[in-house]
Amino acid sequence: MTETTTGATPRPPELRLASGLIQSLRDDLLTDPFVYRPLAPMRTDGRLPRLLPRRIRPRAAYLPHAAVAAVAFFVFLLGNTDHFYGMPPVQALLVGVLAAAPVLMTLVRPVGAFWAALAVAAVLAVLQDQVMVWPWSPATFVAHLAVMTLVALRSRPRVAGWMWVVTLLFGTALPVLAGSAGSVQPAPMAIASAMVLLAVTVRNTRREARQEVTAQQEVTAVERDRRTLLEERTTIARELHDVVAHHMSVVAIQAEAAPYRVKNPPPELEAAFATIRENAVAALTELRRVLGVVRSADYEAPEAPQPTLASLDGLLANVREAGLSVEKTVTGAVRELPQGVELSAYRIVQEALSNSLRHAPGAAAGVELSYVLGGLGIRVVNGPAVGDVRPSPGAGHGITGMRERVAMLEGEMTAGESPGGGYEVAVFLPVRSRPQPEETPV
Repeated sequence: MTETTTGATPRPPELRLASGLIQSLRDDLLTDPFVYRPLAPMRTDGRLPRLLPRRIRPRAAYLPHAAVAAVAFFVFLLGNTDHFYGMPPVQALLVGVLAAAPVLMTLVRPVGAFWAALAVAAVLAVLQDQVMVWPWSPATFVAHLAVMTLVALRSRPRVAGWMWVVTLLFGTALPVLAGSAGSVQPAPMAIASAMVLLAVTVRNTRREARQEVTAQQEVTAVERDRRTLLEERTTIARELHDVVAHHMSVVAIQAEAAPYRVKNPPPELEAAFATIRENAVAALTELRRVLGVVRSADYEAPEAPQPTLASLDGLLANVREAGLSVEKTVTGAVRELPQGVELSAYRIVQEALSNSLRHAPGAAAGVELSYVLGGLGIRVVNGPAVGDVRPSPGAGHGITGMRERVAMLEGEMTAGESPGGGYEVAVFLPVRSRPQPEETPV
């Protein structure tokens, strides 16, 4: 069955397979072979660096570079040994330098070093008659194995396979092209390189598998920590609900029963207790809703709407009844804002006024709302505490909670002492303008 394309001739599977192989060869060995890829320093917390003395241990990061230089020096000595084939000293020196150059080249351009090793082997095979295994002399044989090993260590397994195939084709075709077909001996290089590349591939595969296992263990540890955090949050929510809800229920019940314990209570007292009960019930309902979300994933939120800036007058009335003198100022054209902005603005004002009640009892406060083109400005300022009433200590989470809400909406917030000795919270919540629908021409 062949793949067909509209308006094109169907391509046989064999052709597509060959095209894929050629493309992989091009990607691995032919695309930017001489790109600069320096050998990275080795980590100094491994087993081998720990065996070294402490004075040398910081320099152990360059042990791979030193090993490559040592192999290149060995290849140079092997090519410079003129008594093997009776070469002149100058020729032997040139052979050693040419054979060792690709080995050093693996430090900066590994794939280019492989092609350089083939070119050096071809040049030396043509210029000299003495070769060990055509077309490799002893120096180029060792150099080519070293280059293939170093390149395979720094590449994926597919690159090692392509290097072996190219080496086998090179060792078979070059003697034929050079007129020495009877000297073709590809078996030694093919066997030696196959064994070396197989060992390197197994090592790379095990290292990748170890890295994948380590990464999976890290992910598992993160998920375990997250699950533990959720369990802790559930436990805290349950305990918080059991403690706070109980006390709020007691407050509501006592506030409802208190007027009946006094004979002919004044209307002001009955109104005060009624307000206490309403606030306690409202706080209890909202506490159960919020903690219910934390405690269970299938929690169904109540049908009561979330508070908005339209409910701000009720909040200010409750605060005034609690003893805080507060005035509201609104500037700009009042308009409906997104639900998240409305809720966050309400909560910020609520928390700022609660801080005023706790930390500046008896002080006057002001709430300013500024509706501007780009968003909503909020300013809550209070004066210093009045009288000998001691401020109530807080947990310190109020400002943090406000900052989290502002950051969630990508707004800006400043909080600090005002020049008059009080405290000021200034917030700007941006509101993205909704795109206007385009008018359709009639």
